[in-house]
Amino acid sequence: MAQKSYKITALVDIAAVPENDPQFLLPEIAITEYHVIQTIRELGHEVTIVTVENDIIAVANQLREQNPDLVFNLTEEFAGDRRKDKNIAAMLELLEMPFTGTGSIGLTLCRDKGLSKQILSHHRIRVPGFMSFPLGKKTKPNKSIQFPMIVKPAFEDGSEGISNASVVNDIESLENRVGFVTEKWNQGAIVEEFIEGRELYVGVIGNKKLITLPIRECIFKDKTSEGPNLATYRVKWDKAYREKWNIEYGFAKLDEAITKKIYRICKRTYRLLHLRDYGRIDLRLTPDNKIIILEVNANPDIAYGEEVAEAAEKVGISYEQLIKQIISTALFRYKS
Repeated sequence: MAQKSYKITALVDIAAVPENDPQFLLPEIAITEYHVIQTIRELGHEVTIVTVENDIIAVANQLREQNPDLVFNLTEEFAGDRRKDKNIAAMLELLEMPFTGTGSIGLTLCRDKGLSKQILSHHRIRVPGFMSFPLGKKTKPNKSIQFPMIVKPAFEDGSEGISNASVVNDIESLENRVGFVTEKWNQGAIVEEFIEGRELYVGVIGNKKLITLPIRECIFKDKTSEGPNLATYRVKWDKAYREKWNIEYGFAKLDEAITKKIYRICKRTYRLLHLRDYGRIDLRLTPDNKIIILEVNANPDIAYGEEVAEAAEKVGISYEQLIKQIISTALFRYKS
């Protein structure tokens, strides 16, 4: 039986569109948008592209004109501000237009690192001890949180704003780093207790029925005090830097009992923060096997060869099948 063909609009950020390839046709453009859009075409669907710039009315009008069966939402920001990714989803909800991925509520909860941790801790899911430093407000450090601590921008993702200097060991360093973060990123900072342990990532697919993918790990082989021991921006995005410090990504080797416990906690986290269709949970496993949720990514990178796709392939879900499943899972939500 032939697969039904749908009219699918890929909604993309203007910053992701190559100047010489606005339709994402050139195979040498190795970015997420190209991988997803080409795969949708290969699945036999009709694909159109809508680029999100600063005029949201123009975007809404283009979507109305195209009237797709489904919008594949690949946006991560609006007008250069990642805090406004939720507004793109909210626009699609107001247009009553089916779209892939997490909705405005889930994006709001996951984008705000402090809020997401409050919700999870309320439901007895372990998170690092933390405190928030809102932009423009003076906040006294919470003495119950122990050094070392890590200072992050409150609303960024992809390890943006995280470097070796983010880890602080005293009040003076804490205040200096908070000042740096709030000034450079023009947003509040979140300060978390630094958790020793293994850095793990769990991809989750689905809605009513959730599929947890094999657990990935960022492995820090260099144990000297000079090298990084957390997933900084350079660790995540700079291959040469990883090679220098002997850092690699791979599949975690864990016993069955702890694996099941991690999966159970990640599924609860996914549901509590209103993720949809697909997502990724980042956590640390302490030496005494405590599971500490660090971040919840409602819009993880789904490029070919990245964490989610690699984990899916490990259990026999090809990249084409992954994109097909995201499309069918999203469409099913709007039929049920």
